[in-house]
Amino acid sequence: MSEPLTKLAYQAFHQGKSYFGLAHKALSTQFLNLVAHPPEQRASPIPVELLLKIQKRLTKINETDWQDAEKGIYPASLLLENDWQDFFRHYPLLWFDMPATWERANQKRYQEFSQDVDTSIYPSYYTQNFHHQTDGYLSEWSANLYDVQVDILFNGAADAMRRRVLAPLKQGLQTFSNLDPRQVRVLDVASGTGRTLKFIRSMLPKASLHGVDLSSAYLRKANQHLSQQSGELPQLIQANAEELPYLDNYFHGTTCVFLFHELPPAVRQQVINECFRVTKPGGVFVICDSIQLSDSPEMAPVMDSFAAMFHEPYYRHYASDDLVSRLQDAGFTTVTEEVHFMSKYLIAHKPIATEQQANKIAEAAIT
Repeated sequence: MSEPLTKLAYQAFHQGKSYFGLAHKALSTQFLNLVAHPPEQRASPIPVELLLKIQKRLTKINETDWQDAEKGIYPASLLLENDWQDFFRHYPLLWFDMPATWERANQKRYQEFSQDVDTSIYPSYYTQNFHHQTDGYLSEWSANLYDVQVDILFNGAADAMRRRVLAPLKQGLQTFSNLDPRQVRVLDVASGTGRTLKFIRSMLPKASLHGVDLSSAYLRKANQHLSQQSGELPQLIQANAEELPYLDNYFHGTTCVFLFHELPPAVRQQVINECFRVTKPGGVFVICDSIQLSDSPEMAPVMDSFAAMFHEPYYRHYASDDLVSRLQDAGFTTVTEEVHFMSKYLIAHKPIATEQQANKIAEAAIT
């Protein structure tokens, strides 16, 4: 397929996903008004001019996605990547789940889980029905619906948002360009269903990839997704990011997507500290998360709406938190920020070790 035709296919594909997301939201609202009580807490309508700005941001991130593939940062095949079998199997279940989700929201039941879910092994901040979704992040049901839900939430742009970590990650890894590609180690923190790791594998086919997440159900889903790719399977571990089970200075690159807005402030800092600890001197740490008031003040009504309509108990604090200062407090330097659509990105570098520090690191590695 020629490049112009490929771009037309890409634009049509993502425009179709966007229209599908909008149609789903409209139809599901009408459906639930008929069969269930709509949520009592309603957000204020978003002004039309702001909706137009959001649409421009959506168009821009899709264009950036295309350009990065065109530059060779990652394969162009990712632009049209979609697990249709998984989508058609689980999208109908999303409709089936809606009445219970709305009822849970109405009754403010924020920590409701199936009997077979053992919540005692998780920190209390994690045992939440985030987004009012059934079982929070702790069941196969939730893991199967998650990617569909998030893509609808962002009008088909969830993967384009995730892929924005790829360019700064690849650029940051240039510090280690003298290494054999198979020696490069990358960690994805809070891997969820493995979408980000799948994109990193496509960009870095020979690298040693690792993923960590608190949810065993989501890790099983991630393993299912990642097993479909060729190459070495990323190593997945169930663990708390507050205490990453890895050696100091082990990873050349670290990523984290859509996590920090769902953490309490103190935990947010601890996870950043841990990411600093496991990242090698000279390594890069790339964060993708929600926009904030500091970078998108005009989007304040959208952020207020999100906090009002979804169960996100730590989001309001996150929206005004100073993540740059948190990264610098942990020891990262040269922190830069980018904004794409409804997400922001922080690219932080761990200072290159002095000769004395390098010797200590080498000695520790030997022992």
